[in-house]
Formats: sequence, structure tokens, C-alpha cells
Amino acid sequence: MKKDVVISLVGTQESGDDKDKIELITEGSYYKKGNDYYITYKESELTGLDGTTTTLKVQGEKITMIRYGTNTSQLVFEKGQHHLCCYDTEFGALTVGVWANKVSVDLNDNGGELYAAYNIDVDNNSVSQNDFKMQIRECR
Repeated sequence: MKKDVVISLVGTQESGDDKDKIELITEGSYYKKGNDYYITYKESELTGLDGTTTTLKVQGEKITMIRYGTNTSQLVFEKGQHHLCCYDTEFGALTVGVWANKVSVDLNDNGGELYAAYNIDVDNNSVSQNDFKMQIRECR
């Protein structure tokens, strides 16, 4: 069941007085393996991650975002859980904490919607408050 899909993504990042918002509409693929859903798409220059492929693995209410290519990272979003994750940058690798205070998953075999609101910390110091909303629908 691998499908070509249109992915609509809106994300915000707030750090101190700075607030950034990104909106992206792109094509990708969507499939189910066992009970888990996978969403894969190529990042663009707009996101600052050109040359990177992003895959979201959705296991129930747990979302794992895996990026590889020019930028490599693995972030885990699970409500009420603090996950230590690896984030590679051009300056070297960092271990960041991800604390999701809200995760919402509404997927079926035709697509659906994901939402996560989370905090990022480095060395137990809050760096930013973030969220993203992703809609997945079949290409027609």
C-alpha cells in the first residue's frame, strides 16, 4: 500500500522573543508496514534542509522523525515523555531533549493528520517551544 501523497506542513518555533513559522506543501510517499504508518518526503531549500529526506514513523501516538542526507537527526515525539535524541549539524553532533506536551494522530489507509507540540532542550536548558501540523492526502 505505497501511495503518492500531497503533504501540507505548518510548523512554528518560538525562542525568547523570536517566533518563526514555516509552511510547506510537497509531494511524498505514504505507506503502512505492520501497524505503523510511514510518511516520506524530500526537504527543500525553503526549510533550510535541502538534500535531506525526512521520514516520519507513526506508531500509535508516538511519532519518530528521521532525517538523513545533508542533515541527520532522529527526534521522538511522545506525549508526556522526555526523549534524548541525536541531532547532527554542520558544527557537530548534539544531544537534544524533546518533551512533547501534545501529540495527536488521526491516520488511516487514505491519509490523515498529525500534530505535535513540544519543547527542545540542550543540557536541560529550554531552547525553544515548537509545534507542527501535517496533513497527508492522496494525489488525485
